[in-house]
Amino acid sequence: MHMTSGGKATAIGLLAIPLWALLPTLTVLAGAIPPLELVALTFTIGSLAGFVWLAANASARRGLGSLGWKPVALGVAAFFVDHFAFFLAMQNAPAVEASLVNYLWPVLIVMFSTMLPARASAGKLTVWHISGVSMAFAGAALAITGGAALSLGGNAFGYAMAATAALTWSSYSVLTRLFRGVPSAAVSIYCLGTAVLAWGAHLALEDFVMPAPGTQLFAILALGAGPIGLAFYVWDYGCKHGDLRTLGVLAYFSPLLSTALLTATGLGPSKPALWVAALLITGGAILASRDALRTMRGMRRAPASASALD
Repeated sequence: MHMTSGGKATAIGLLAIPLWALLPTLTVLAGAIPPLELVALTFTIGSLAGFVWLAANASARRGLGSLGWKPVALGVAAFFVDHFAFFLAMQNAPAVEASLVNYLWPVLIVMFSTMLPARASAGKLTVWHISGVSMAFAGAALAITGGAALSLGGNAFGYAMAATAALTWSSYSVLTRLFRGVPSAAVSIYCLGTAVLAWGAHLALEDFVMPAPGTQLFAILALGAGPIGLAFYVWDYGCKHGDLRTLGVLAYFSPLLSTALLTATGLGPSKPALWVAALLITGGAILASRDALRTMRGMRRAPASASALD
């Protein structure tokens, strides 16, 4: 069966979802590497992958000539804050719970997208948005409390950092709609800028810890090559050239996939409350996207209806 160019771009973009689902597991395996150092190491690896691609792609290099400072500032700030906060969260709170709080970002994207200027907005805020956000936040609360009375158990800072990461990535994802003309090659500049910023902050504030050969070193290399490397490039390409609604809806299943990986590897407990929390967060994101899903189904029916009338 022949796949359209848009279908290929969507398929490419979908590769980011399993890669991002690996982020919590690989972060746990990376161990007690200082968070700024971990940002610096992984983004150095991620930027190298981008520049190898740029070196072999002349048209991509030409597209960077018109790159302004605003999208670069947004990209570097978002990449740095998001991952620094996420690594802090994973080191200061239980892995599965912190990961689920971080995975509020898909439903926050749906909500924030309604607040953009008219030319970039995804529509008005509706009861479906509010209901979906409420469901997702209930899931995050369940993940933190386990269904018992609220007790953060000394993990408040970690959960706050997970929420910061969710807010940062969702805000960045929505604000990029204001820079639709920016080429995907700009991601390599964002990664390099993040690496430089992280190295500077690490050298000023942390002591360097040499990664141990074996699992820890492998996890760091895998983080840089996958969730903090290839995932950014394929996601950006898919969002700009593929079906954005399909990508967005399928991204909502990341909490379930991430939780499954953590529990399957023995790095997180398989508690019923956590699975219910993952379902609530995923279901909330889907509910918040109800209008977009209906629009998407209508768009897919339209060609068939048109051909029937011919």
